[in-house]
Amino acid sequence: MAPSTNKLNVGILGATGTVGQRFILLLAEHPNFTIHTLGASSSSTGKTYKEAVLGRWKQSRAVPAHVADQEMKECVAKNFAQCDVVFSGLDSGPASTVEPEFRSANLRVFSNARNYRMDPLCPLVVPLVNTSHLDLIPHQRASLSPQLNQGFIVCNANCSTTGIMPPLKALMDAFGPLDKVLVSTLQAISGAGYPGLSAFDVHDNVVPYIGSEEEKIESESKKILGSINGPKTAFDEAQCTISAACNRVPVLDGHMECVSLSFQRRPPPSVEDVKRALHDFRCEAQELGCHSAPAQAITVHEEVDRPQPRLDRDHQNGSGVNVGRVRPCPVLDIKFVVLSNNVMIGAATSSVMNAEVALAKGYLS
Repeated sequence: MAPSTNKLNVGILGATGTVGQRFILLLAEHPNFTIHTLGASSSSTGKTYKEAVLGRWKQSRAVPAHVADQEMKECVAKNFAQCDVVFSGLDSGPASTVEPEFRSANLRVFSNARNYRMDPLCPLVVPLVNTSHLDLIPHQRASLSPQLNQGFIVCNANCSTTGIMPPLKALMDAFGPLDKVLVSTLQAISGAGYPGLSAFDVHDNVVPYIGSEEEKIESESKKILGSINGPKTAFDEAQCTISAACNRVPVLDGHMECVSLSFQRRPPPSVEDVKRALHDFRCEAQELGCHSAPAQAITVHEEVDRPQPRLDRDHQNGSGVNVGRVRPCPVLDIKFVVLSNNVMIGAATSSVMNAEVALAKGYLS
């Protein structure tokens, strides 16, 4: 995607939160988008951004200078009327009403919240996997209102779901449908938001429960790995069985996931064939030259002890995924380890890349 001299105005909802802060950094110098309006809770309304995040800025880079003095607005559609795109980092509570209000006001919303992921009208898009699902946008508009000629909601997936999608998609494309998938997650504490778990709870500990996380992986994966029908009016879920077990571990950033799977194909592919398919996988965001797309969608590690969160979570600015320890599974067919940066490709980067693809495909014009 070539840089544009006519950047689109963007708004950020929940701009003071952890996901909102990542949006700020990703968009501060973006070639296609410029930060126009910042929204947060009523306690921040009227403050400058630097005042609103005082003591709450949790990024290693400073607040961008040209954003620091922007005035915070209430999250109502009229305040964002001049925005071409709105990125939502809202929690699920306010997202349930704010996001559809913005859509009804003909604003394009790219949401990080869970509320509308399984809505049959809303594309649930992992930008390295299923950007073709954006083609449901016209049906979403037509189904809701004749006056809805621009607005829509596009969701990105749960952070743990996002990590395993690229390797599963790569293997489906290369070898046909999957049969069974078992995934056990080791999820970073940043996935719980801020302030999240107390240090007392997570230090020297593993918590084998993350509320509704397993159900999200099991349901979202089938929608993402599925297809849209010929008229582009509905999703057809992937027909595979997925079982997840989720654990919170004392790692700051980076979700690790241990995957075992079987193929419908008999005999199954070899380990070397699987590695080659993972390495060669490319996505539409790469083909379109999107600014945030990684050079390598899936990085395959040959070292016996990789990937690791501390060593690999920031590879390609956290925009791709890392896979290692590809080997035979004595119960199913193949097993491997996936690492993804849960606060980048698992959150804000996914929304931004989805918008970049939507721009390239003409859905933001």
